[in-house]
Amino acid sequence: MKIEGQSALVTGGASGLGEATARELARLGARVAVLDRNAELAAKVAAEIGGAAFACDITDTASVEAALAGAEAAHGPARILMNVAGIGSAKRIVGKDGSPAPLEDFARVVNVNLIGTYNISRLFAARCAKLDALDGGERGVMMFTASVAAFDGQVGQQAYSASKGGLVGMTLPMARDLAQHGIRVCTVAPGIFATPLLLELPEPVQQSLAASIPFPPRLGKPSEFAELACHIVTNGHLNGEVIRLDGALRMSPR
Repeated sequence: MKIEGQSALVTGGASGLGEATARELARLGARVAVLDRNAELAAKVAAEIGGAAFACDITDTASVEAALAGAEAAHGPARILMNVAGIGSAKRIVGKDGSPAPLEDFARVVNVNLIGTYNISRLFAARCAKLDALDGGERGVMMFTASVAAFDGQVGQQAYSASKGGLVGMTLPMARDLAQHGIRVCTVAPGIFATPLLLELPEPVQQSLAASIPFPPRLGKPSEFAELACHIVTNGHLNGEVIRLDGALRMSPR
């Protein structure tokens, strides 16, 4: 699918990997809707790329439906969905004081990262399936953002790894499910990237993390994530695939 002229949605588009993806889509000629819980930051990014911003909580169906309707009114029906929104957590299942990890924390992470992604994906897909097919029968494409933690999660990452592993496991069956509608589905599993949150860590910690990556021995650039996300859109034979983007990193237990 050619990106130029298409209407695209980016969840978590106000910062980090989502912001980079929104900017790259806009650079390639897409009409971009920035969806994020932080409405102020979303509006700032949207203004800079000539897009539109919508406050959106992906776990809330009414919020998602309002954002999708607003984006369609602004840019026309969307054929591209970049699912980048997500949260993290690190809690040992048994704490140092011997108490069990709070169930609420596990549920919150899975609810946002996995169920929230499924929620907006199902609503997007239902709209997209009604569009006229493009050349080759394609109607749309969506991307999930997993993590290398889906495969080699570290100590305390049960909730995060489970949520990202769920996205990995959902990729192929959703691609198969939506094949009849001409909608492709792929997932990117990034390693350690130089996001604003990570760049808040002390410099020695950043250097240590970078050194753990075989090659190149540096943090991933958000622009590299964005380039791969956009390549998924333009490469029509990519479907049902999970792509690690990690410089050959395999996470240690700690």
